[in-house]
Amino acid sequence: MSRLVPGVTRPAPFAIAIDGAMIPAHPGETLAAAMVAAGAYRMRDDRSGAPRGMLCNMGTCSECFVWIAMEDGWRRRRACLTLAEDGMRIATHEAPL
Repeated sequence: MSRLVPGVTRPAPFAIAIDGAMIPAHPGETLAAAMVAAGAYRMRDDRSGAPRGMLCNMGTCSECFVWIAMEDGWRRRRACLTLAEDGMRIATHEAPL
């Protein structure tokens, strides 16, 4: 079974920055979907420094926390629940100062 439906097209992509690297995202996609589509599976590190990534994809496990640059500073958000927006800056490590 194909997930692609003939005749349906996606809106034009825009770019978001993950740790400074630009990746494409489409309107309506979550950050997690855009990151995984771009091959960026590491979303944060645990206290021991081990990489963590998306697990439940429904906002329950909190394994997909990323840092997002906002007007008032960096904020932690779940990548699986946050829609990608044009020009977003994301960090997978502790928020830059």
